[in-house]
Amino acid sequence: MSKKYKIIVIVLVLSLFPVGCMVGPKYKKPEQLKSDSYRNERNLDSLASVTNLKWFDLFNDDVLKGLIQKGLENNYDLKIAVSRIEQFRAELGYTKADLFPSFQYGATINSNKKYITPSTAGASMSWELDFWGKFRHENNAVKNELLATEEARKVILSDIVANIAIAYFQMRNFDDQLEITKHTLETREKYYQIITERFEKGYISEVDKVQIEQQVAIAEAAIPNIERQITYQENAIALLTGQLPSEIPRGKSNTELQIVSKIPLSIPSALLENRPDVKAAELRYAAANERIGVAQAMRFPSINLAAIAGFASADLSNLFLGSSYMQNASGGIAGPIFAFGKNKRRVEINRQQAEQFKFLYQQTYIGAVSEVEQSIQNVRTYQEEWKARNRQVQAALINFKLSHERYDSGYVSYLEVLDVETNLFNAQLSLAQLSERQLSSMIELYKALGGGWNL
Repeated sequence: MSKKYKIIVIVLVLSLFPVGCMVGPKYKKPEQLKSDSYRNERNLDSLASVTNLKWFDLFNDDVLKGLIQKGLENNYDLKIAVSRIEQFRAELGYTKADLFPSFQYGATINSNKKYITPSTAGASMSWELDFWGKFRHENNAVKNELLATEEARKVILSDIVANIAIAYFQMRNFDDQLEITKHTLETREKYYQIITERFEKGYISEVDKVQIEQQVAIAEAAIPNIERQITYQENAIALLTGQLPSEIPRGKSNTELQIVSKIPLSIPSALLENRPDVKAAELRYAAANERIGVAQAMRFPSINLAAIAGFASADLSNLFLGSSYMQNASGGIAGPIFAFGKNKRRVEINRQQAEQFKFLYQQTYIGAVSEVEQSIQNVRTYQEEWKARNRQVQAALINFKLSHERYDSGYVSYLEVLDVETNLFNAQLSLAQLSERQLSSMIELYKALGGGWNL
């Protein structure tokens, strides 16, 4: 067998050898709490209904849907996340190239006849065989980081949808509060005129007049504060939708808005694993685990193959003649001997980094359980509280009407009317806030469950 063919055989054998020589730890999914420890683990059939539901199926308000769509198109955090994905996709291609030989070409021309330096033209190949799996580990690490980045994009997407929806609910809440306050102010101004006339005629004492003046001032002072809150929420929505501060269009009120999905009040473990932040945390740990293998492979010798073919001649005119042709192939090995523990400590550094990512994953998972538990509790309690507060408002309206009738008939002082009116006013404001919290808690639960936030 000729020398040339021997080299080819050796290269082929060595290129296949690394498959069985990969060093480094095998990935093992971190331990986590079992599902039977979850307080609300009951309905395992809820997975499909939640994960398959998309954000645009959640709302019955076209204005809100339009704002969310604008946010998904214009939000800069999402644009940054998409760019980061493309970066890691390019890095993945970059690391894959290390698994294959690299080829170069070159040429030198010497026109100085005084010095006998040959002119050359040719191509060369160099290849560091991935004998110990260094490049494969790094490639797997970058692949996991790419997948983690894609999950991180989903986290940002869910934040955008949820934050716009919640800001919209809060804006509509302040709209309701403004309407309630203005209506209360109109009522108080009406009675201010009546009481003033009665006072001037001597029918009532100055105490009633001073009390109604005070209540008119309280309502007047509340309006600018509510208007500030409305502007704040409008600016927040504008920022989330990637536009300059502007007036935000209104759709349905919070009492008309509905979260149209039937989100089950349970937390199957498989559902929590669908959360993009949990997925991303595990993928980052997997990437860090792969880099332990990279560090371990660097403790072993590297095997390099090289080949060159081309022309070389002291006389430029004879450069491409057959007699000037040359070729050569070589192999080499190089490895560490003594580096004062540097290589060993590199492995330990990567091992501890992986350990940190494992703890972060476990922390993220536990945090997900806690978030869902709290979200479920919020949905339940806000619903119950809203029902009770609504009954209070209805009763307060009846009491308000009766108290004014008693006052107009001269049976009670305005102090009693004032107490009743204040209770009604506060109850109406609380009901408006609870309407917003009901809607927001459903969105927070849907987000916590890792629902279908994909575009």
